[in-house]
Amino acid sequence: MKKKILISTGGSGGHVIPATILYEHLYEKNDIIISTDNRGFRYLDNNVYKTLLIDTPKLNLLSLPLNFFKILFLIIKSILFLKKEKINFLFSTGGYMSLPLILAGKFLNLKIYLLEPNLVLGKANKFFLSSCKKIFCYTKQIKNFPEEYKNKKVIINPLVRNEFYKTKNLKINNDKFHLLVVGGSQGASIFDKNLKKSILNISKKFSIKVIQQTHLNNLSSLKEFYAKNNVECDIFNYDKNFIDKVAVADLCITRAGATTLAELSTLEVPFIAVPLPNSKDNHQFENANFYAENNACWILDQDLFEEKIEQLLEEILSNKTNINKKIQNLSNLNFQNTWLNVNQKIVNILDEN
Repeated sequence: MKKKILISTGGSGGHVIPATILYEHLYEKNDIIISTDNRGFRYLDNNVYKTLLIDTPKLNLLSLPLNFFKILFLIIKSILFLKKEKINFLFSTGGYMSLPLILAGKFLNLKIYLLEPNLVLGKANKFFLSSCKKIFCYTKQIKNFPEEYKNKKVIINPLVRNEFYKTKNLKINNDKFHLLVVGGSQGASIFDKNLKKSILNISKKFSIKVIQQTHLNNLSSLKEFYAKNNVECDIFNYDKNFIDKVAVADLCITRAGATTLAELSTLEVPFIAVPLPNSKDNHQFENANFYAENNACWILDQDLFEEKIEQLLEEILSNKTNINKKIQNLSNLNFQNTWLNVNQKIVNILDEN
Protein backbone atom coordinates (compact mmCIF):
# COMPACT_ATOMS: atom_id res chain seq x y z
CA MET A 1 0.00 0.00 0.00
CA LYS A 2 1.34 3.44 -0.95
CA LYS A 3 2.31 5.86 1.81
CA LYS A 4 0.68 9.30 1.64
CA ILE A 5 3.23 12.10 1.87
CA LEU A 6 2.78 15.86 1.98
CA ILE A 7 5.77 18.07 1.11
CA SER A 8 5.48 21.61 2.48
CA THR A 9 7.33 24.34 0.59
CA GLY A 10 6.88 27.81 -0.89
CA GLY A 11 8.55 31.14 -1.51
CA SER A 12 11.66 31.10 -3.67
CA GLY A 13 13.07 28.43 -5.92
CA GLY A 14 15.57 27.64 -3.16
CA HIS A 15 12.71 26.04 -1.23
CA VAL A 16 10.45 24.80 -4.02
CA ILE A 17 12.97 23.13 -6.33
CA PRO A 18 14.29 20.81 -3.56
CA ALA A 19 10.63 19.93 -2.85
CA THR A 20 10.14 18.87 -6.49
CA ILE A 21 13.34 16.80 -6.31
CA LEU A 22 12.04 15.06 -3.19
CA TYR A 23 8.90 14.37 -5.19
CA GLU A 24 11.01 12.79 -7.97
CA HIS A 25 12.70 10.52 -5.44
CA LEU A 26 9.47 9.36 -3.81
CA TYR A 27 6.55 9.51 -6.25
CA GLU A 28 6.83 6.02 -7.79
CA LYS A 29 5.98 4.22 -4.54
CA ASN A 30 4.02 6.92 -2.73
CA ASP A 31 1.04 9.22 -3.14
CA ILE A 32 2.42 12.76 -2.82
CA ILE A 33 0.93 16.24 -2.45
CA ILE A 34 2.99 19.43 -2.52
CA SER A 35 1.73 22.39 -0.50
CA THR A 36 2.94 25.88 -1.35
CA ASP A 37 2.12 29.54 -1.01
CA ASN A 38 1.18 31.75 -3.97
CA ARG A 39 4.80 32.57 -4.75
CA GLY A 40 5.80 28.93 -5.01
CA PHE A 41 3.28 28.10 -7.74
CA ARG A 42 5.64 29.71 -10.25
CA TYR A 43 7.86 26.63 -9.99
CA LEU A 44 5.12 23.98 -9.97
CA ASP A 45 3.31 22.49 -12.95
CA ASN A 46 -0.23 21.56 -11.89
CA ASN A 47 -0.27 18.97 -14.68
CA VAL A 48 2.57 17.14 -12.91
CA TYR A 49 1.98 17.73 -9.20
CA LYS A 50 -1.04 17.46 -6.95
CA THR A 51 -0.92 20.71 -5.01
CA LEU A 52 -2.43 22.43 -1.97
CA LEU A 53 -2.43 26.19 -1.37
CA ILE A 54 -1.39 27.21 2.15
CA ASP A 55 -0.54 30.89 1.76
CA THR A 56 1.11 31.61 5.10
CA PRO A 57 1.55 35.34 5.76
CA LYS A 58 5.02 36.62 6.53
CA LEU A 59 5.56 36.97 10.25
CA ASN A 60 6.48 40.38 11.65
CA LEU A 61 5.63 42.36 14.78
CA LEU A 62 3.52 45.02 13.05
CA SER A 63 1.05 42.59 11.52
CA LEU A 64 1.25 39.91 14.23
CA PRO A 65 -2.30 40.38 15.66
CA LEU A 66 -3.96 40.02 12.24
CA ASN A 67 -1.58 37.30 11.09
CA PHE A 68 -2.21 35.31 14.27
CA PHE A 69 -5.81 34.70 13.22
CA LYS A 70 -4.77 33.94 9.64
CA ILE A 71 -2.28 31.35 10.83
CA LEU A 72 -4.82 29.88 13.26
CA PHE A 73 -7.23 29.48 10.34
CA LEU A 74 -4.51 27.85 8.22
CA ILE A 75 -3.62 25.44 11.04
CA ILE A 76 -7.27 24.34 11.27
CA LYS A 77 -7.43 24.06 7.48
CA SER A 78 -4.24 21.97 7.53
CA ILE A 79 -5.54 19.64 10.26
CA LEU A 80 -8.73 18.99 8.34
CA PHE A 81 -6.82 18.40 5.10
CA LEU A 82 -4.23 16.07 6.65
CA LYS A 83 -6.98 14.01 8.28
CA LYS A 84 -9.10 13.88 5.14
CA GLU A 85 -6.17 12.80 2.94
CA LYS A 86 -4.86 10.40 5.61
CA ILE A 87 -1.32 11.74 5.31
CA ASN A 88 1.36 9.48 6.85
CA PHE A 89 4.49 11.58 6.44
CA LEU A 90 5.08 15.32 6.36
CA PHE A 91 8.21 16.84 4.77
CA SER A 92 9.21 20.49 5.04
CA THR A 93 11.91 22.26 3.02
CA GLY A 94 12.03 25.08 5.58
CA GLY A 95 10.77 28.65 5.74
CA TYR A 96 7.90 30.27 7.62
CA MET A 97 5.49 28.88 4.96
CA SER A 98 5.68 25.49 6.68
CA LEU A 99 4.43 26.77 10.06
CA PRO A 100 0.68 25.86 9.82
CA LEU A 101 1.26 22.43 8.32
CA ILE A 102 3.98 21.35 10.74
CA LEU A 103 1.93 22.53 13.72
CA ALA A 104 -1.02 20.61 12.31
CA GLY A 105 1.16 17.56 11.75
CA LYS A 106 2.47 17.77 15.28
CA PHE A 107 -1.11 18.00 16.60
CA LEU A 108 -2.02 14.86 14.64
CA ASN A 109 1.18 13.09 15.75
CA LEU A 110 2.37 12.59 12.17
CA LYS A 111 5.92 11.63 11.27
CA ILE A 112 7.69 14.88 10.37
CA TYR A 113 10.90 15.18 8.36
CA LEU A 114 12.86 18.33 7.58
CA LEU A 115 15.25 19.24 4.78
CA GLU A 116 17.98 21.86 5.27
CA PRO A 117 19.71 22.55 1.94
CA ASN A 118 21.83 25.42 3.28
CA LEU A 119 24.95 25.16 5.41
CA VAL A 120 23.33 27.29 8.10
CA LEU A 121 20.29 25.88 9.92
CA GLY A 122 17.22 27.99 9.10
CA LYS A 123 15.07 29.43 11.86
CA ALA A 124 11.94 27.45 10.97
CA ASN A 125 13.85 24.16 10.83
CA LYS A 126 15.58 24.97 14.11
CA PHE A 127 12.21 25.70 15.72
CA PHE A 128 10.81 22.33 14.63
CA LEU A 129 13.85 20.14 15.37
CA SER A 130 12.28 18.80 18.55
CA SER A 131 9.19 17.70 16.59
CA CYS A 132 10.85 15.95 13.67
CA LYS A 133 12.00 12.37 13.24
CA LYS A 134 15.01 13.28 11.10
CA ILE A 135 16.47 16.28 9.27
CA PHE A 136 18.24 15.77 5.95
CA CYS A 137 21.39 17.92 5.60
CA TYR A 138 24.24 18.17 3.12
CA THR A 139 27.04 18.24 5.70
CA LYS A 140 27.73 17.30 9.32
CA GLN A 141 29.24 20.75 9.85
CA ILE A 142 25.98 22.67 9.47
CA LYS A 143 26.12 25.90 11.48
CA ASN A 144 23.76 26.89 14.32
CA PHE A 145 22.75 23.25 14.83
CA PRO A 146 21.90 22.41 18.48
CA GLU A 147 24.15 19.67 19.80
CA GLU A 148 21.24 17.96 21.57
CA TYR A 149 19.62 17.07 18.23
CA LYS A 150 22.72 15.93 16.32
CA ASN A 151 21.40 12.34 16.27
CA LYS A 152 18.55 13.54 14.03
CA LYS A 153 20.90 14.51 11.19
CA VAL A 154 20.89 12.41 8.03
CA ILE A 155 23.67 13.43 5.64
CA ILE A 156 22.84 13.14 1.95
CA ASN A 157 24.43 14.48 -1.22
CA PRO A 158 22.87 17.78 -2.33
CA LEU A 159 19.51 17.32 -4.05
CA VAL A 160 19.69 17.91 -7.78
CA ARG A 161 17.28 16.82 -10.49
CA ASN A 162 17.83 13.40 -12.04
CA GLU A 163 18.44 14.96 -15.44
CA PHE A 164 21.65 16.55 -14.10
CA TYR A 165 23.10 13.12 -13.35
CA LYS A 166 22.14 11.93 -16.83
CA THR A 167 23.78 14.98 -18.41
CA LYS A 168 26.95 14.82 -16.35
CA ASN A 169 29.14 13.16 -19.00
CA LEU A 170 27.75 15.05 -22.00
CA LYS A 171 29.99 18.12 -21.76
CA ILE A 172 30.32 19.86 -25.11
CA ASN A 173 33.70 21.10 -26.34
CA ASN A 174 33.06 24.77 -27.11
CA ASP A 175 34.77 26.74 -29.85
CA LYS A 176 34.21 29.82 -27.66
CA PHE A 177 34.50 30.18 -23.90
CA HIS A 178 30.91 29.98 -22.60
CA LEU A 179 30.27 32.25 -19.62
CA LEU A 180 27.01 31.58 -17.77
CA VAL A 181 25.61 34.34 -15.52
CA VAL A 182 22.71 33.46 -13.19
CA GLY A 183 21.15 35.44 -10.38
CA GLY A 184 18.98 32.69 -8.87
CA SER A 185 15.20 32.61 -8.66
CA GLN A 186 15.07 36.14 -7.22
CA GLY A 187 17.44 37.62 -9.77
CA ALA A 188 20.56 39.68 -9.17
CA SER A 189 20.40 43.31 -10.28
CA ILE A 190 24.14 43.71 -9.71
CA PHE A 191 24.75 41.35 -12.64
CA ASP A 192 22.32 43.30 -14.82
CA LYS A 193 23.91 46.67 -14.08
CA ASN A 194 27.59 46.12 -13.42
CA LEU A 195 28.76 43.21 -15.56
CA LYS A 196 28.10 43.93 -19.23
CA LYS A 197 30.92 46.48 -19.61
CA SER A 198 33.41 44.05 -18.09
CA ILE A 199 32.20 41.29 -20.41
CA LEU A 200 32.54 43.65 -23.37
CA ASN A 201 36.16 44.41 -22.41
CA ILE A 202 36.92 40.71 -21.94
CA SER A 203 35.37 39.90 -25.35
CA LYS A 204 37.96 42.14 -27.02
CA LYS A 205 40.74 39.90 -25.70
CA PHE A 206 39.12 36.45 -25.70
CA SER A 207 36.56 34.59 -27.80
CA ILE A 208 33.52 34.26 -25.54
CA LYS A 209 29.79 33.67 -25.58
CA VAL A 210 27.70 35.01 -22.70
CA ILE A 211 24.62 33.15 -21.47
CA GLN A 212 22.93 35.48 -19.00
CA GLN A 213 19.83 35.39 -16.84
CA THR A 214 18.27 38.81 -16.34
CA HIS A 215 15.06 40.51 -15.29
CA LEU A 216 12.22 40.59 -17.82
CA ASN A 217 12.40 44.36 -18.12
CA ASN A 218 16.10 44.14 -18.95
CA LEU A 219 15.91 41.43 -21.65
CA SER A 220 15.65 43.65 -24.70
CA SER A 221 18.21 46.26 -23.67
CA LEU A 222 20.80 43.63 -22.69
CA LYS A 223 20.33 41.75 -25.98
CA GLU A 224 20.69 45.02 -27.89
CA PHE A 225 23.86 45.95 -25.98
CA TYR A 226 25.61 42.67 -26.79
CA ALA A 227 24.37 42.64 -30.40
CA LYS A 228 25.58 46.21 -30.96
CA ASN A 229 29.02 45.24 -29.66
CA ASN A 230 29.21 41.92 -31.55
CA VAL A 231 29.24 39.75 -28.44
CA GLU A 232 27.53 36.41 -29.02
CA CYS A 233 24.84 35.95 -26.38
CA ASP A 234 21.86 33.98 -25.11
CA ILE A 235 19.80 36.19 -22.78
CA PHE A 236 16.92 34.70 -20.77
CA ASN A 237 14.76 35.29 -17.72
CA TYR A 238 13.50 31.89 -16.61
CA ASP A 239 14.06 28.65 -18.48
CA LYS A 240 12.59 25.29 -17.47
CA ASN A 241 15.41 23.72 -19.47
CA PHE A 242 18.07 25.52 -17.44
CA ILE A 243 20.18 22.36 -17.56
CA ASP A 244 20.89 23.04 -21.24
CA LYS A 245 22.46 26.37 -20.27
CA VAL A 246 24.62 24.75 -17.58
CA ALA A 247 25.68 21.84 -19.80
CA VAL A 248 27.55 24.11 -22.22
CA ALA A 249 29.06 26.47 -19.62
CA ASP A 250 32.81 26.67 -19.02
CA LEU A 251 32.39 29.04 -16.07
CA CYS A 252 29.46 30.49 -14.14
CA ILE A 253 29.03 33.76 -12.24
CA THR A 254 26.27 33.15 -9.73
CA ARG A 255 24.61 33.89 -6.43
CA ALA A 256 25.16 31.14 -3.87
CA GLY A 257 21.81 29.40 -3.46
CA ALA A 258 22.33 25.80 -2.35
CA THR A 259 20.50 24.21 -5.29
CA THR A 260 22.26 26.28 -7.96
CA LEU A 261 25.69 25.48 -6.51
CA ALA A 262 24.80 21.79 -6.26
CA GLU A 263 23.69 21.73 -9.91
CA LEU A 264 26.89 23.43 -11.07
CA SER A 265 28.94 21.06 -8.94
CA THR A 266 27.20 17.98 -10.33
CA LEU A 267 27.97 19.08 -13.90
CA GLU A 268 31.51 20.07 -12.81
CA VAL A 269 31.12 23.70 -13.90
CA PRO A 270 33.48 25.93 -11.88
CA PHE A 271 31.94 29.14 -10.62
CA ILE A 272 32.51 32.58 -9.20
CA ALA A 273 30.09 32.91 -6.30
CA VAL A 274 28.83 36.37 -5.30
CA PRO A 275 26.86 35.65 -2.12
CA LEU A 276 23.79 37.75 -1.41
CA PRO A 277 24.96 40.00 1.47
CA ASN A 278 21.60 40.11 3.26
CA SER A 279 20.78 36.40 3.02
CA LYS A 280 19.46 35.08 6.33
CA ASP A 281 22.26 34.07 8.70
CA ASN A 282 24.71 34.77 5.85
CA HIS A 283 23.85 31.30 4.53
CA GLN A 284 24.83 32.10 0.93
CA PHE A 285 28.41 32.82 1.98
CA GLU A 286 28.52 29.58 3.96
CA ASN A 287 27.12 27.65 0.98
CA ALA A 288 29.87 29.02 -1.26
CA ASN A 289 32.58 28.69 1.37
CA PHE A 290 32.05 24.92 1.48
CA TYR A 291 33.22 24.74 -2.14
CA ALA A 292 35.93 27.38 -1.65
CA GLU A 293 37.46 25.36 1.17
CA ASN A 294 37.70 22.48 -1.29
CA ASN A 295 39.33 24.78 -3.90
CA ALA A 296 36.33 24.26 -6.19
CA CYS A 297 35.21 27.87 -6.71
CA TRP A 298 36.04 31.54 -6.32
CA ILE A 299 34.14 33.84 -3.90
CA LEU A 300 33.80 37.53 -4.70
CA ASP A 301 32.32 39.98 -2.21
CA GLN A 302 29.43 41.96 -3.71
CA ASP A 303 31.00 45.25 -2.58
CA LEU A 304 34.11 44.41 -4.65
CA PHE A 305 32.27 42.90 -7.61
CA GLU A 306 32.41 45.84 -10.02
CA GLU A 307 36.05 46.55 -9.11
CA LYS A 308 37.38 42.97 -9.27
CA ILE A 309 35.28 40.90 -11.70
CA GLU A 310 37.03 41.96 -14.93
CA GLN A 311 40.47 41.29 -13.51
CA LEU A 312 39.39 37.90 -12.17
CA LEU A 313 37.84 36.86 -15.50
CA GLU A 314 41.00 37.88 -17.35
CA GLU A 315 43.16 35.85 -14.95
CA ILE A 316 40.94 32.78 -15.42
CA LEU A 317 40.89 33.02 -19.21
CA SER A 318 44.62 33.76 -19.47
CA ASN A 319 45.70 30.69 -17.53
CA LYS A 320 43.44 27.62 -17.58
CA THR A 321 45.48 25.73 -14.94
CA ASN A 322 43.44 27.11 -12.04
CA ILE A 323 40.05 26.48 -13.64
CA ASN A 324 41.09 22.94 -14.60
CA LYS A 325 42.10 22.29 -10.99
CA LYS A 326 38.70 23.43 -9.81
CA ILE A 327 37.00 21.12 -12.31
CA GLN A 328 39.02 18.23 -10.91
CA ASN A 329 38.11 19.18 -7.33
CA LEU A 330 34.41 19.33 -8.24
CA SER A 331 34.80 15.86 -9.72
CA ASN A 332 36.36 14.68 -6.45
CA LEU A 333 33.48 16.14 -4.45
CA ASN A 334 31.00 14.24 -6.61
CA PHE A 335 32.76 10.89 -6.36
CA GLN A 336 30.06 8.21 -5.93
CA ASN A 337 27.36 10.88 -5.99
CA THR A 338 24.51 9.27 -7.90
CA TRP A 339 20.76 9.61 -8.05
CA LEU A 340 20.40 6.02 -6.80
CA ASN A 341 22.62 6.59 -3.75
CA VAL A 342 20.62 9.66 -2.70
CA ASN A 343 17.34 7.88 -3.39
CA GLN A 344 18.21 4.84 -1.30
CA LYS A 345 19.28 7.01 1.64
CA ILE A 346 15.97 8.89 1.69
CA VAL A 347 13.80 5.81 1.14
CA ASN A 348 15.66 3.77 3.78
CA ILE A 349 15.16 6.49 6.42
CA LEU A 350 11.42 6.62 5.71
CA ASP A 351 11.17 2.83 5.91
CA GLU A 352 13.08 2.74 9.21
CA ASN A 353 10.83 5.29 10.87
